[in-house]
Amino acid sequence: MKVEVKAVHFNMHDSAREYLDKKLERIQYAKDLITDLLFTFTKEKTFKAEVTINFRWGPVAHLVDEDFELPPAIDKLMDKAEHKISKEKEKIQEKK
Repeated sequence: MKVEVKAVHFNMHDSAREYLDKKLERIQYAKDLITDLLFTFTKEKTFKAEVTINFRWGPVAHLVDEDFELPPAIDKLMDKAEHKISKEKEKIQEKK
């Protein structure tokens, strides 16, 4: 699982990257199902957090969330990502 992180209109501090890495531990169970996780964090009036998840078997999921602070935006985005990954994992298990 390759993780790429981009920060647009601000510099992402090490503490924010560590926070994201800590949250990524929640989806370690699916690391063999995902080829790429592409994160983009944009700061305008609010922080816009986006992730594109490329699954090994083809589908791509694009999730977006916003908040006034970066950590809550990461939390909301990871909640959505975890839910999406578990649903995709269930779909694959049903086909077997």
